[in-house]
Amino acid sequence: VDESELLTVPDGWKEPAFTREDNPKGLLEESSFATLFPKYREAYLKECWPLVQKALNEHYVNATLDLIEGSMTVTTTKKTFDPYAIIRARDLIKLLARSVPFEQVFRILQDDVACDIIKIGSLVRKRDTFIKRRGRLLGPKGSTLKALELLTNCYIMVQGNTVSALGPFSGLKEVRKVVLDTMKNIHPIYNIKTLMIKRELSKDPELRSQSWERFLPKFKRKNLKKRKEPKKKNTKKEYTPFPPPQPESQVDKELASGEYFLKERQKKRKRVEEIKAKQADAVKKRQEERNKAFIPPKEKPVVKTKKASTEKKIDIEAIKEKVKNAKKKKLGAIPVEEVKLKMAADEKKKKRK
Repeated sequence: VDESELLTVPDGWKEPAFTREDNPKGLLEESSFATLFPKYREAYLKECWPLVQKALNEHYVNATLDLIEGSMTVTTTKKTFDPYAIIRARDLIKLLARSVPFEQVFRILQDDVACDIIKIGSLVRKRDTFIKRRGRLLGPKGSTLKALELLTNCYIMVQGNTVSALGPFSGLKEVRKVVLDTMKNIHPIYNIKTLMIKRELSKDPELRSQSWERFLPKFKRKNLKKRKEPKKKNTKKEYTPFPPPQPESQVDKELASGEYFLKERQKKRKRVEEIKAKQADAVKKRQEERNKAFIPPKEKPVVKTKKASTEKKIDIEAIKEKVKNAKKKKLGAIPVEEVKLKMAADEKKKKRK
């Protein structure tokens, strides 16, 4: 037998189901798991809890709902023979607490179905950015999430700070990758394109054993935004071994101005004069501000529009010629050219006769 035949799994092969014959003596000790649920899930859990108990009783697992504490508990019994049934029951109550409907949750009890709860709340620092990226995962009217569900054969529920996924193991791996990439600011459309190409390539038996890197799109991340520069830039001063000059004291300033040598009475008079001068300046400025309201605004100069000159230069010689022609003509007389044409027409008639 060829080694390639031994390594490959035949199509349509399934793991045989775990029965009581595989573990006839049952379990040695009792195991239990509990989880809390939010207050808004209480009404829904009350309605569907009989169905949950019925589904778990088939696997000999007890389920209790405590509405006072707000918790769900699952425990094994003496009849439980499948050791992994309690793990599936734990995942079931976790998904119920994360707002996944019971119509999807009961599938977790099947052998080829698993679940994954992805925590996305701590992946993005800013709340506004987190909401935008979570909305990008959903897409317009949930179209992106629906496409992801069809490609991975998983049920995906985005609720609060977590994403709950339910489906086969290979699909859950792809879902986790897409969700984490979306939170890292990589649009889910790139991963959806990759999944579509992979699905088409998997149909070809010749390409199953080959590398698919040449067919898959390569995404290059670009940082278009420049780093924000601070408004105040701290520039380092040049190093000098000498210390800065000592600031002048009040006595030094008085010596420089000559005030130090004045008497106390003279000093007081000088201070009073300075105060009066400041007050006079303030009064003057205040008066100028008040007078501004009485100053009329400058009017714009009126621009006279130049009227188009209607007068035209009169041609005297042309008028003289018109007057001469009018004198030659008699009032009501026929023009000369018309007379000539009539005479020519009369002669032609005479000739014909």
